[in-house]
Amino acid sequence: MKRLRFAAVLVLAALLAGCIGHFLYYPVRKIETTPRDVGLQFESVRFTSADGIRLSAWWLPAGNERGVLIFCHGNGGNISHRLDSLLIFNRLGLSTLIFDYRGYGLSGGRPTEEGTYLDADAAWTWLVRNKRISPGRIVIFGRSLGGAVASRLARDRSHRALILESSFTSVPDMIRDLYPWVPTAIAAGYRYGTIDHIRNLQTPVLFIHSPADEIVPFAHGRRLYESFPGRKCFLEIKGSHNRGFLDSRAAYERGLDRFLTESARMPRRT
Repeated sequence: MKRLRFAAVLVLAALLAGCIGHFLYYPVRKIETTPRDVGLQFESVRFTSADGIRLSAWWLPAGNERGVLIFCHGNGGNISHRLDSLLIFNRLGLSTLIFDYRGYGLSGGRPTEEGTYLDADAAWTWLVRNKRISPGRIVIFGRSLGGAVASRLARDRSHRALILESSFTSVPDMIRDLYPWVPTAIAAGYRYGTIDHIRNLQTPVLFIHSPADEIVPFAHGRRLYESFPGRKCFLEIKGSHNRGFLDSRAAYERGLDRFLTESARMPRRT
C-alpha cells in the first residue's frame, strides 16, 4: 500500500512538473480600464526586451515628482488591474512605469521565469535611455511574484531603493511550505529566488506583508527581512494577499512615505 501511495505521488508530481507554468502565471489579455478612468494622466508606451519581445506599458508622470518607480506586478491579470496602486504611488509623488510581462495584456510572447526578468530589465532600460531618468532616482517595486522579478532587477541594475510586498522566498520554498507531500522537483526550471537576489544588495529595502495573507505565508516576508543584512524596514499590514494594501491604506501609505523619506532619503512631497 505504501509503495502504491509513493508511486501515485510520483505520477502526480510528474504530471504537475509538465504544467507548473500554468500554476505560476494567470495572464489576462483584455485591458479593462486605463488610468484616465481614475483621473490619472498617462502615456501608453512600447519597448522591446533583449530577446525581441514587444512589451506594453504605461508611463504615469506625477506632479511635484520626488522619484520614479518601476512597478513589477503579480502573476495574475495585467496592468489594468493595478489602478488602486497607481493612485497611491501618484499621491506619494512617484512617477510610475508599470509594464506587462510577456503574455500579459498587450505584450507579446509567453511568460517564463527568464523572460519576466528580461521584461523588467527592458522597463529599466526604457526609463534610463528614453526618459533620461537617473538610476539613482529609481525605486523598484514588486508585489507577490513581482517581488522575485523586482529583486532580480535590483540585483542587476542601479537603483535608489527596493520595495517587496507580499513576496515569497522562492518557488521551491512555497511548495515545501504549502504542499509538503509534493516533491520540489516539480518546479524544475522555476526558482524565482527572491531570497537569493537580495543577498548582496547595498540599497535600502522595505518589506511589506500581512499575517492574514492566505496565499504567500507571512513567514516568507519575515524570512526575507531577517535574511537581508543591509538597511531595511518591515511594514506589517492587515488584510488578504490581494487587498491588504487597500485594507490598510492609511498605514500602508504612511509606511511607504516614511521609507521613501527616511531610508531612501527622497524629498518629502510638498
